[in-house]
Amino acid sequence: MTGHAHALPIFDTHAHVLSDDRQAYPPAKEHQGAEVEPFTGEQLLAAMDETNVAKACVVQRYFFYGTDNSYALDTAATNPDRLVPVVMLDSHDPDAPELLRRLVETRSVGGIRFSRPTFDTDDTGWLNSPRVMRLWERAAELGIAVAMIMFEPHQSYNLPALKLLAEEFPETPILIDHLGIRQGAIASVRRQRTEPGYVPYISTDDFGITDALRELRSCSNVHYKFTGINLGCLVADSIDPAEFLRRFADEFGADRVVCGTDIGQTEGPYSRLVDGFRQAMSGLTPAEAELVSFGNAERIYGRSAGR
Repeated sequence: MTGHAHALPIFDTHAHVLSDDRQAYPPAKEHQGAEVEPFTGEQLLAAMDETNVAKACVVQRYFFYGTDNSYALDTAATNPDRLVPVVMLDSHDPDAPELLRRLVETRSVGGIRFSRPTFDTDDTGWLNSPRVMRLWERAAELGIAVAMIMFEPHQSYNLPALKLLAEEFPETPILIDHLGIRQGAIASVRRQRTEPGYVPYISTDDFGITDALRELRSCSNVHYKFTGINLGCLVADSIDPAEFLRRFADEFGADRVVCGTDIGQTEGPYSRLVDGFRQAMSGLTPAEAELVSFGNAERIYGRSAGR
């Protein structure tokens, strides 16, 4: 390892990989025309070596591969001691719970991720419909983590629904992508900042922390993923990431925060995102920083590596 050899080790809980071989790993039908920059498993491991990132979750990128987890699984299999796959499944498939069991037992899957498949449906079915509940039950039975992404317009009712689920499955680690705070594509944030009447995504008035999010503080199994998207929004809104992370840790506890680059979705280079995390943790105590950078994620996902 080079310049980061003595830096705080990191467990990257949110790395997307995209193959440079579309014949072997084609995008989902609805994303056939998408132009994305490949970020291969080989690139991920090389970047981890260069930046002292000890482990990473390889998270299925739904809005490119859909529920075909092949590349995420194959990438993780190349280095099972360092890479943990997190899959997305078709919750409408009656065989999904059994498929999840097989993937955990044979492919060392450490988590499942849920995402709203569309942006214009105002319900919680993607999170707690009868079909999805079967997957929650199977994940709890298997002892794996459940991650999810929620979008700001829907959080006022999605977060209370999540609280009920966290109470229903108190032993299941739950991770909310991007901390569950207001977010947007960084390119969009930058464009809007130049327009009259722009409302910051994050401000020092509340740091983007809503009352609905605070309601989850009583659920000790809920964790919050500090990502490259968060870093980008903070910079775009001229908020010091160290000041923000200190405030978030005070609100929710440093023992419930993890970090994830979102590489493969968030623009790199990888080293910029990792350095951003380390700088953001400068306002934490050494013990808190170790938890956020590595300890919490190791507790949640470490048992899956090399399963």
